[in-house]
Amino acid sequence: MQSVQAPPQTERKSKKQRDLVPAVLLGAPAIILLIMFLIGPFFAGIGFSFTNIRLISANPAEWVGLRNYQRLTKIAVLSVEPVTDPATGQPVTDEQGNLVYPRSRDFTRDTEAYPQYAGTREWFTADIGDTRYYVLAGDPAFMKSIVNVVFFALIVIPLQTGLGLLLALLVNQKLAGRNFFRTIYFSPVVTSMVVISIVWVFLYDKDNGLINQFIGLFGLPAVNWLGNPSTAMLAIIIMSVWQGVGFQMVLFLAGLQGIPDFLYEAASIDGANTWQKFRYITVPGLRSVFVFIIITITIAAFQLFTQVYVMTNGGPDDATTTVVFHMVRKGFREQEIAVASAIGVLFFLFILGISMVQRFVLRDKEA
Repeated sequence: MQSVQAPPQTERKSKKQRDLVPAVLLGAPAIILLIMFLIGPFFAGIGFSFTNIRLISANPAEWVGLRNYQRLTKIAVLSVEPVTDPATGQPVTDEQGNLVYPRSRDFTRDTEAYPQYAGTREWFTADIGDTRYYVLAGDPAFMKSIVNVVFFALIVIPLQTGLGLLLALLVNQKLAGRNFFRTIYFSPVVTSMVVISIVWVFLYDKDNGLINQFIGLFGLPAVNWLGNPSTAMLAIIIMSVWQGVGFQMVLFLAGLQGIPDFLYEAASIDGANTWQKFRYITVPGLRSVFVFIIITITIAAFQLFTQVYVMTNGGPDDATTTVVFHMVRKGFREQEIAVASAIGVLFFLFILGISMVQRFVLRDKEA
C-alpha cells in the first residue's frame, strides 16, 4: 500500500497567497467603510477635542490642549451667607419670609476678585443651616446629562430585566394562544422608536391624553407628564421599558427553553416547590442570558437619545437631557464641534469604565 505524501510547503504557501487576493478584494469594501465611517471619525473626534474647531467658521482651527476637557469637568463650590441689612445687621427676608442670598453670578462674573469661579455657572444649590452652597460647573448641562443617564440606567436595567423575565415565564407556559401573546409583546421592539415616541407624546398630552383621561376616572388631577421636570424623565422611562421589554422576553424565552426538563422533574421528585425550582434551576440556567441582557440594556440606556429628542427636546430645564443629546446639541445646533468631540471622548471613557466594572462583577467566578 502506497503512502500519501503531503504537498510540499512551497505549494501550500503559494495556495495561501493565491487565496489572499480574492479574500482582500471581498473584504475591502467593508474595511473601507469601517475606516471611513467608524475608525476614521473616532480618531478624528479625538483630534478635534484638542482644538477650537467649529462646524461653520471662517477662522482656522487652533490647538487648545485640554481646555475643552477642563471646561466640561470643572466643578467648584461657593458658600454664601444671607444678605444682612446694613442698618440693623439682621438678615434680609423676602415676601415669603425666606432668607435672601447673594446671586452666584455676582461671583462668577467678577473674574478679577474670584478667578477660581471663572467660566462656571450655577448647577444646583444646597442649604445647610443659614449657609447656602452653590455648586458651580463649567457646563452644568453636561453634568445634568450624566446624572440623568445614570438615573435612567439605574431604573431601566432592573425594571426591564425583571419584566422581561416575568413575561418570558408567562409565555413559556403551555397555554393556548401563547404565540399570539409573544407576538404582541415583541411588536414594539420592531416598531420605529420615532413612531412610538410620537404616539406616546399624544398619550402623555396634558389635556387630551389617554393616560390623563384614565387617571381622571379615579378623580385624580391631570399631570403634565412631559412639561414637569419632576415627571418628564419618569415618563420617558415608562415608555422605554414598554418598548424594549419584548426583546428581553425573547432572550429569556430562548434561555428557558434551553434548560433540560429532567432537572425540574428531578426537583419535583425531591419535593422542591416552585420558588426553589426557580431559584436553584431557572436562575442558574439563565446566567449567561442575564449577563448578555444586562450589558445590552446598559449600553442602550446610556445611549438614550431618540426618545428625548422627539418627546421633550431635552427639557424642561434640562431635566431629560442626556449625554448623547447634549453632544448633538453642542455639535450641530451650537456648532461647537470641538466641545462635542470632547463630550464624545469622555462619554466613551465613561462607558468603557462601566463595561469593565460590569465584566468584573458578572464574571464567572468558577472559571
